[in-house]
Amino acid sequence: MKRGAVSTCRLQQAFAIIELLVVVTIIGVLATIAGPIYSDYIDRARVVQAIQDIGAISKSIAIYALSNGNQYPDSLKTVGMHTMLDPWGNPYQYLNLSDPKLKGKGQARKDHSLVPINSDFDLYSMGKDGASASPLTAASSRDDIVRANNGRFIGRAADY
Repeated sequence: MKRGAVSTCRLQQAFAIIELLVVVTIIGVLATIAGPIYSDYIDRARVVQAIQDIGAISKSIAIYALSNGNQYPDSLKTVGMHTMLDPWGNPYQYLNLSDPKLKGKGQARKDHSLVPINSDFDLYSMGKDGASASPLTAASSRDDIVRANNGRFIGRAADY
């Protein structure tokens, strides 16, 4: 082989390595941009699913109440929804506020003025963090998906 042919071969190999590095860099930049966008999309889809689930459970509870003299069920098991999990894998939380065994409204979900957000029953998902507190203003409650105003609002606690 001639000396010029050897340097041309090495030059072509160098360009191939540089091209490969450029492609890997571009893929890395795209993955860095797309990762958070995809994660945000998944989070929004889960919120929408929880809103739809709470709406469906609320309808089942309302049908039960209409069939039982306006008495709400004691638990989600009564309406067959106790095994239903929210999109984050946690059970939906239900509290019958008209239950005579309930002492006061201490366990009821409350707005920023500490006024209960429902008068019939509370139904909510504990959200992505799986934690919750009675007032919606608590940090652990901001991501909860709540039913409020006796069903006129279903959405993120932070949006209420």
